[in-house]
Amino acid sequence: MILAFSLWDIIRVPFGWLLSVLYDFTSNYGIALIIFAVALKLIMFPITAKSKKSTMKMSRLTPRIQALQKKYANDQQKLNEETQKLYQQEGVSMGGGCLWSFIPLLILIPLYTVVREPIVYMLGETAEVAAQIVETIKAGAESAFSNNAYYDQLIAAPLIPQFAEELKNIVANPDTLQGMEFNFLNINLGAVPQWKIWTWDTFDWAHIGAFIVPLLSAGSQVLSMLVSQKMNNSVITNEKGVQDEEAAKNSQTNQSNKMMMYMMPLMSLWIGFTVPGALSLYWFVQGIVSLVMDVFLTKHYRKIYDAEDAVRLARALEEEQAEAERERLRAERRAANPDGITQNTSKKKLQQKQQREADAAKAAAAKEYAAKKGIVEEEHEEPAAMSGIPDRPYAKGRNYDPNRYGHNTEE
Repeated sequence: MILAFSLWDIIRVPFGWLLSVLYDFTSNYGIALIIFAVALKLIMFPITAKSKKSTMKMSRLTPRIQALQKKYANDQQKLNEETQKLYQQEGVSMGGGCLWSFIPLLILIPLYTVVREPIVYMLGETAEVAAQIVETIKAGAESAFSNNAYYDQLIAAPLIPQFAEELKNIVANPDTLQGMEFNFLNINLGAVPQWKIWTWDTFDWAHIGAFIVPLLSAGSQVLSMLVSQKMNNSVITNEKGVQDEEAAKNSQTNQSNKMMMYMMPLMSLWIGFTVPGALSLYWFVQGIVSLVMDVFLTKHYRKIYDAEDAVRLARALEEEQAEAERERLRAERRAANPDGITQNTSKKKLQQKQQREADAAKAAAAKEYAAKKGIVEEEHEEPAAMSGIPDRPYAKGRNYDPNRYGHNTEE
C-alpha cells in the first residue's frame, strides 16, 4: 500500500487506485482511462456548473460594463469601483469562471505521474520495489528501454510476466507479476507519439494511430471553446433584455477567448507529442465531455436567464408606453397653452404681458385711424439703449464710465 509522502500524492494515490480498479474491471487500459476521464468530470460537475454560471453572468453584464468603460474612460479607479459594485449587485464573483477553468490543467500534473509510474500507483508497489523491477528487466531486455528513464516503468510494466521467475524474490504481491498492457485499438498508450513522420520505421496503424490521438485532443479543445463562446454570447442582453450582438462581438471576454483558442490547442499538441499517448486520450475524452456538459449547462441556465429577460423586456415596454403617454399629455398642454402661462407665473409678469398686448392693440388702432384720415406718421428712430441691451436700457450701473477704455462711445 502506498503512503502519501507529498502533497501531490494525496491526489496521485486516489487517481492510481481508481485507474487500477477500472483496469481490473475492463481488462483494457484505454477503456479504463476513458471511464476515468468521464468519472472525473462527473465528480467535478458542481465546480464546472459554478464556473459556467459565473461565466454566463459576467457575459450578460457585458453591455453594462462597456457603458461604464465609456463613461469612466479617463478615471480607471472610478471604473474599477463601479465595476466591482455592479458585480456585487449581480452576485458575480470576479474572475470566478476563469479560476475554475484552470483546474483541468492542474489535474494533468498528478495524472502525468500516475501514467508515468504505473508500477507504483496502479500495481501498488513502493518506489524501491519498482526500481528493482525496472533494473531486473533492464538486465534482460536492455534494448527495449530508451535513454529517458522517466518512462522506464511504462516500458517495464508490460514485460513483467516475461520475467516473473526473476521477480518472485522481489515482488510479494502475485498480482503484480501479471504486469500491465497499454494497447488500445492496437495503439500503445504507454509510448510517446512521434511527430517526425520521416523517422518512422514503418507506416503502420500503431504509428498512425498514436499520431492521430494528439490531433484529436487539440481538435476537441478547439471545438469545445468555439461552442462555449457561441453559447456565452447568446445570453448577452442589454438593459431591456434584448440580445446585443454588437456588445458580444466587442466584449473583452471574446478577445481573451480568441487568444485562448490558439494557445490551448497548441499547448495540447505540445503535450500530446512529449508525453505518453494515454494523456492525449484523457485530454481528448475530457474535451468531448466538457463540450456535452457545456451545452447542457447553457440550456439549463438559459431558461432562467430567458425568464429574467422576459421580465426586463416587459418592464421596458411598460416604461416606453408610459413615457409615450406622458409626452402626449405634454403636447396637448403645449397646444392648449402656447404662451406657457401656468399657475406658477407671477402676477407681475401677467400684468406686463397684458400691458404689452394693450399697447400693441392701441398702436394698431392708431395706425389704422391715421391711414383712413390720410395722415402720414413720421418714423421715429428709437434711441439706443444706454447699456446696449434693449431689454435693459438702464443696466449701466452706478460706476459706468463711457471713457474707461480710451474713447467716448457717445461721440
